[in-house]
Amino acid sequence: MKLASSAFVRGEKIPSKYTCDGDNVNPPLEITGVPHEAKSLVLIVDDPDVPKNLREDGMWDHWVVFNIPPDTHSIEENSEPSGTPGLGTNGKTGYAGPCPPDREHRYFFKLFALDTQLDLPEKSTKADVENAMPGHVLSHDELMGTYERI
Repeated sequence: MKLASSAFVRGEKIPSKYTCDGDNVNPPLEITGVPHEAKSLVLIVDDPDVPKNLREDGMWDHWVVFNIPPDTHSIEENSEPSGTPGLGTNGKTGYAGPCPPDREHRYFFKLFALDTQLDLPEKSTKADVENAMPGHVLSHDELMGTYERI
């Protein structure tokens, strides 16, 4: 399974359009190679480089969506995929673009194919989703991009 974007290359800078300095909309994402037996997809976007004084665990969750139909092949720019919206660190659902307060940060777009749908309510946290996934992950991929405010 592979997750890619036409907006940025794996390991390279995320264009400011997709950040708090731009339009703050999600970049387009392409999904290929989902296992045939998958029953749902999970998308998590997080930043592990947050200063400890802002988040004790050093992690900021920018986007959480689960129970995405497994036949989803793309997520268009500035759109929410079909599925169940989870809660980001900002206390809201939906995409929240990179907005690092101090230096260049890494942003991980993580895609998981599961052999089940998660029995979780809307606005579940990333921790809730991750705790429900063990034993159900068929495949996963990560697309990492970086961003630094100037």
